Amino acid sequence: MTRRMWPWLRMFLAVAILGVLVWRLGTGAFVDGLRLVDGPAVAAALGIGLLTTVLSVWRWSLVANRLGLPLPLPAAVADYYRALFLNAVLPAGVLGDAHRAVRHGRQVGDVGRGVRAVVLERAGGQIVLIAAGMTVLLAEPALAAAVARDILPGLGVTAAVLGGLAAAGVLLVRGRWGSAVARLRRAAATSLADARLGLFARDAWPGVLALSAATLLGHLSLFLVAARTAGSSAPAGQLLPLMLLALLVMGLPVNVGGWGPREAFSAVAFGALGLGARQGLTAAVVYGVLTFVSSLPGALVLLSRLGSRSTRPATGAAPVRAPETAPVRTPETVPGRRTEDGRTLWPGAEAEPVFTLDVEPAFALGAAPGRSLGTRGEGRRPFGSAEDGEMVAERRDQAVEHALPLSRRGQ
Repeated sequence: MTRRMWPWLRMFLAVAILGVLVWRLGTGAFVDGLRLVDGPAVAAALGIGLLTTVLSVWRWSLVANRLGLPLPLPAAVADYYRALFLNAVLPAGVLGDAHRAVRHGRQVGDVGRGVRAVVLERAGGQIVLIAAGMTVLLAEPALAAAVARDILPGLGVTAAVLGGLAAAGVLLVRGRWGSAVARLRRAAATSLADARLGLFARDAWPGVLALSAATLLGHLSLFLVAARTAGSSAPAGQLLPLMLLALLVMGLPVNVGGWGPREAFSAVAFGALGLGARQGLTAAVVYGVLTFVSSLPGALVLLSRLGSRSTRPATGAAPVRAPETAPVRTPETVPGRRTEDGRTLWPGAEAEPVFTLDVEPAFALGAAPGRSLGTRGEGRRPFGSAEDGEMVAERRDQAVEHALPLSRRGQ
């Protein structure tokens, strides 16, 4: 029951957050966020999106290879783009990553480890983001005070709701399926072992850390482009901490495709630092639009694979075979040897009779019983020559002459 209600609940919370923003600040910020996106901003979004996607795929490949799972980079880039697009258009926000994990697991023959590879890859990025966010809060006391005053109460309410749902889920699991707890423990132990191998190993974590930091810089660059597109002229050093915390808030599981908490935080944080709540909301909306634009290559990947699947024959269907026809044989295509008189003598015909005419009635052809016109293999010529025709005509005439007196006698 709780699992079925959770997607609808998180969608309701995200829509409620956006509704409160519209109620407090109006629809002008959302309209401006769509209207201000221009060609240079779209080009920057596609270029930065390509860079961050390649870096994320490299991180995914590093973790997967540590777990013993092969991951070809060209196909992985296409899968990652498709996952980003599905994350942006589907309500849950993580269904694209789930599809990417299951598909890779099926390709390598280990779905569980394929899913854990994707979870660890995303966890590496979140660890770097959380560490950077905590560093910003410690280095910016004014920003930390604004967050504690205006944002933490809302986060506390959200955490209370999430904690209540988690507690209800645990009670439901214990009440109905006691064996599920044991399965969860085994899954946790397996995940911890894979985390030590693929994420925290001595030859794995430096690469994951560097790639995650570079990916985070790419996201911050795109957010800075969004702020400039929205009309903000504040120094980059003042905007980047706000953007970093906004990216951190996006991880809260109460968003729809990233929308909701990001816009609320940006409005509150910009307003707390004197940059204008409306300006912060517009910048967050532009960033959401540019993020969606950067994921559009995933739509092309999705459409191309759907098209190739529709033209592929159904699995298990019997192949259609052309009806077998007997070959047409002609004297030019069938082997044989030519005789002196121009006839074709077929292989093996020397041992079998070509034509035998046994004249049992003495009056038929005027020949003795048992006499034949010839068989191959008895030293006689094969039937069908001109001499045979003359002989047959002569014997026919003799038979007619012999039969006339008998017919007259019958009269």
